[in-house]
Amino acid sequence: MIYINKILPIIFSPLGLIIILLIFGIFRKKMLPSLIGLVILILLSLPIVSGHLIKLLEKNYRPTTLNEIVSAETVIVLSGMVKPIKQNNGVRYEFSEAVDRILAGINILKTGKAQKIILTRGQLPWSVGVPEGDFLAEFVQSQGIDSNRILLTEIVQNTNDEAKAISRMLPKNSKVILVTSAFHMPRAEKVFQNQNLKVIPYAVDFISSAKKISVMDFLPQAHAFKDSNFYFREIIGRAYYSMRY
Repeated sequence: MIYINKILPIIFSPLGLIIILLIFGIFRKKMLPSLIGLVILILLSLPIVSGHLIKLLEKNYRPTTLNEIVSAETVIVLSGMVKPIKQNNGVRYEFSEAVDRILAGINILKTGKAQKIILTRGQLPWSVGVPEGDFLAEFVQSQGIDSNRILLTEIVQNTNDEAKAISRMLPKNSKVILVTSAFHMPRAEKVFQNQNLKVIPYAVDFISSAKKISVMDFLPQAHAFKDSNFYFREIIGRAYYSMRY
């Protein structure tokens, strides 16, 4: 099932659509499909376009201080911030751009906004090394948090798995602080609420940034297409969970 969840968004993403249009145009010897694919590629490669799309993903949330959030017994930090690096003698781990997630969770504990932290043991079939939550638990302890305050879920593969696993660990209608990236929060909040949890969202890891518009925003760039493609994949994920719940 996890393979279907990962492959279908690729097929229906702009990248998948462009590839289909180009292949169709080549084999049918028609110029129009290839031109349409090229236009889509150029438009979605413009930073002015991708930047707007990312802002749409994050529009429902804003950076907030810890003083602004309500206290709860538990803070939940979702996986998605650690990458394994292969070494000759094994695997070591590094944080990705989403490291704000775990840093926020630690700060919430240290300021007394929550007493316990739940880390999710995310691991896909093709992953190497230990589940992410295991590594994060050691990191949290290294930051001065007592191990008795750290809880780990069973092995999970996606947001839905995370919500179900955590709901089995907590009493029904428990109030929790949910920490994840701003782009991911809308569907994460929906999924966790569906598991009878009272969610206090704490969005971090904002991708969009404040900057002046320049000529570079109107020139096609690879990173811009990546962000645009990411937007549509996230929208597909939200649509899927909206239909499911």
